[in-house]
Amino acid sequence: MDETYQVYVNRLVELTLPSSYPVQLENIQKSPKFLDGQSVPFPGYSVITPPNNEDKENVDFYKHLESIQSQLLDKLPSDLLIPLPSGSFHLTLADLIWDRDYKSALAENPQFETQLNNCIGESFLKYQQSNSSFLGQWQILGLLVFPRALAVGLVPKTQQDYQQVIELRRAIYQNENLIDLGLEQRYYFAAHITLGYFDQIESELNRLDLASILNSFNDKWLEMEPQIFTLKEIQLRQFSDMISYKRQGDWPSLEL
Repeated sequence: MDETYQVYVNRLVELTLPSSYPVQLENIQKSPKFLDGQSVPFPGYSVITPPNNEDKENVDFYKHLESIQSQLLDKLPSDLLIPLPSGSFHLTLADLIWDRDYKSALAENPQFETQLNNCIGESFLKYQQSNSSFLGQWQILGLLVFPRALAVGLVPKTQQDYQQVIELRRAIYQNENLIDLGLEQRYYFAAHITLGYFDQIESELNRLDLASILNSFNDKWLEMEPQIFTLKEIQLRQFSDMISYKRQGDWPSLEL
């Protein structure tokens, strides 16, 4: 289901063009994952990089994102964006299951979580057996506007960096045991790190001004040295909401 390297890069470039922002901003909505500025329960599992507060490989990168988040909050309309705690910043490699589907799976199958852990362990092992060790590198392209969130979009430094992630996703989503659990790939991959979720969308919101603000950040990135995110470790994590991502010590983890 995932795209070729060039199609992926072209798609993300198009999403960050100045002409694209006004259209995307027409469709933004208040996120249901927050209420009165506080995260609400939204449980599930995903395969992600260690969150910022546990990631020793990307300290400088995350410091840069913290600065960008702060600058955005200074420029964006008040109450438009609920910022995520910087310690929770991470890159998702594979969405697995969440919210009502997760609750239903637990109710129907008491062994669901154990079986899910086993499946991801199998997928990580399959990936390791068919791929050489390789530290992937991704770099900031620009800001991505999703219907309910604002994120920093990433593109691979090389085609090999991209192929590494696609092979990992195939090892996960094509695992027959995972499919038997009712899990499947639902989205094309779009590497991003979420900075915040939309809150109050005022009727008088000037979307052209907002688009200009977002584009000014992209222009800054074009003028500086590429901001590099190194893909070194990938883990199965359980989340209770969009802030807390936890794991047990014996849960599957993949070192690249």
